[in-house]
Amino acid sequence: MKVTRALPPFLPLCQRILPVVPVRLASLSLTLLKATALEIAILAGHLLLYPSGIAQERSASAALDSTGTSGTPQLPTRPDPPVVLLHGFIDNRSVFVLLRRSLAQHGRHQVASLNYSPLTCDIRTAAELLGRHIEEICERTGSTQVDIVGHSLGGLIARYYVQRLGGDLRVRTLVTLGTPHSGTRVARLANAHPIVRQMRPGSEVIEELSLPAPGCRTQFVSFWSDLDHVMDPLETACIDHPDLLAQNVRVSGIGHLALPVHPAVATGIRQALDTAQQAAADMGAGRTGHPGDATVA
Repeated sequence: MKVTRALPPFLPLCQRILPVVPVRLASLSLTLLKATALEIAILAGHLLLYPSGIAQERSASAALDSTGTSGTPQLPTRPDPPVVLLHGFIDNRSVFVLLRRSLAQHGRHQVASLNYSPLTCDIRTAAELLGRHIEEICERTGSTQVDIVGHSLGGLIARYYVQRLGGDLRVRTLVTLGTPHSGTRVARLANAHPIVRQMRPGSEVIEELSLPAPGCRTQFVSFWSDLDHVMDPLETACIDHPDLLAQNVRVSGIGHLALPVHPAVATGIRQALDTAQQAAADMGAGRTGHPGDATVA
C-alpha cells in the first residue's frame, strides 16, 4: 500500500496544489503515451499471430503438453491442477502464447487454451460449453480440479460457470485479467452484439453474478489496470462480492491488451496460482476482497 505524507494544513490551497499539477500531468501524459505505444505494438504482433490460433488445439496431448518452449530451460513438471486459458471477445487462444511459455518455464506444462466462437451470443451458453471442456480435461488428466485464467470476456464466462453452474467444484482458482465484473459502458456502438449487451452494467448476466453465492469454493484473483480504457469505470474489473474469496490486484501503466502478455502480470499470475490454497485459508475468515488489495508495478 502506498502512503503519501500529508502536507501541512496551514499552507494555502494554491501553494499545495498548483506546483504539483504540471508535474503530475506531465508524468501522467508520459505514462499514457508509453501505455498507448505498447498497446499498438501488442495489437500489431497479435494480428500476426491471430491466424495461428483460429483452430482449436490439435489434440488432448497437444492441449496439455505442447507449450512452444523448445530450447528454453524449464523446471520439472509440478503436481498442480491443469491450467485452462480463456480468451476475450473477438479473440482466440493465440493471445496466450507468452503466458503459456512463462507457465511452462516454471513447471506448469499441463496447459489448455480454449477457443469459443466469435459468433457466441450468450455468456451462459459459453459457460456451459466451458464446463464440458473442463470435464473432458479432468477426465484426460485424472485431475479433480483445474485453474483458469480468463482475459476480459473470458473471465466473465469462467466466473459465470463457477458461480452459477456449480463450477466451483472443478475450479480451484480463477484469475481474471481486465474482466468487466460489474459491467462496462465502453463501446456503445457495439451494442448490436448480444454478448456485448450482456457485459453492460445492469444486464441480466451481471445481475445474476451479484446474487448470493454462499459456500463458493473457488479462489478469485482479479488483475485490473489503471489505464484499461475498455473498462468504464476502471473499478468494474475488480470483484466485490461478499460471498467470494477474492483478491484484486492493481496493475499500473499498461492497457487492456497488455494484461495477458506483460511479464510482470505473468509473474503475478504464477504467484496467484502457486499461493491459491494458502490465500484461501488466510482470507477464509472475511471471505471478501477489496480494490487495491495488491499492486503489480
